[in-house]
Amino acid sequence: MPFHHSPVNASYVLPIAAKTAQVRALTGYLHRLGRVVDDVIVVDGSPDEIFEAHARAWSGPVRHMRPIARTTNGKVGGVMTGVLAARHEQIIVADDDVRYRQAELERILSLLRHFEIVRPQNIFRPQPWHARWDAARSLLNRLAGGDWPGTLGVRRSVLLDAGGYSGEVLFENLELVRTIKAAGGRETVPLDLFVARRPPPVRHFFSQRVRQAYDEWARPARFAAQLGTVPGGVLLTLVGGPVALIAAAACGVAAAEFGRRKANGRTAFSPASALWAPAWLAERAFTSWIALGTGLFLGGVRYRTTRLKHAATPRRLLERRIQEARDSGGEDAADQRGSRTGLHYPAVS
Repeated sequence: MPFHHSPVNASYVLPIAAKTAQVRALTGYLHRLGRVVDDVIVVDGSPDEIFEAHARAWSGPVRHMRPIARTTNGKVGGVMTGVLAARHEQIIVADDDVRYRQAELERILSLLRHFEIVRPQNIFRPQPWHARWDAARSLLNRLAGGDWPGTLGVRRSVLLDAGGYSGEVLFENLELVRTIKAAGGRETVPLDLFVARRPPPVRHFFSQRVRQAYDEWARPARFAAQLGTVPGGVLLTLVGGPVALIAAAACGVAAAEFGRRKANGRTAFSPASALWAPAWLAERAFTSWIALGTGLFLGGVRYRTTRLKHAATPRRLLERRIQEARDSGGEDAADQRGSRTGLHYPAVS
């Protein structure tokens, strides 16, 4: 659907660090986006020759810039650079594989009038086999607090007042949401706000398996449950035989189907999506044990050229840090808030 009407007063922040030029993949989308959003910002950490190719292709519809700081999780430095540069209070942060349509942009911006953080539902378009596999994860997550998309809506002033969010963690979207909530912000998870996302190449899909399992270090109860799936499955097979294991798989399919039916999900997910739930549950069961070993013996999961130990910061710790920074006041507070990302934030009125 083409964009139309006058641009809305909002900022769209897209952090990118590409190994190959994304001119063909992104130029058309950014041009359409620039006609409906007043302030489109691409924060580009790509090598020089790729950065220059992007600059030539995107100079019209976007503000194209380098990140002003490097964080261990480079995406956070890119996001915070864009947030600092943003001209508007309402900001949409999105990965380079996310594709909004005008109705979805209008919906998320409408929700940002009432909430400080908005977490929509991504859907893969198109849907090769590995996208359908990963869709099962989304369906199960819809029953347990919502999925974790590659895009969020956020209010600029609240994020800056909180001091930004840590660039030293792996699960950066959870870190951002926890930070906003720790600062007193309200979150909404509209499960019927479906935003398209391009599926990754198969090779990249496989490279994400352990890393996504490692994210669950940030949510110990879920991590423990996923670790328990392997011994639980073995015990179930020993006690009840293959029939019991098939019954457990059927329960997984049923749960995913409930997720598909929730909040109008049948309009976005195909009926076959739920059938992939046993495959995803089996994958997560085994990769959770690899993630456990990675954390205990290797010092964290590999992220680009380094390793990240922490998945996300506990909310109670974030609340304490934010309160301490607020209590100290003045420039010292800004220094304390900025120390977690390597950035220093201007005072926000």
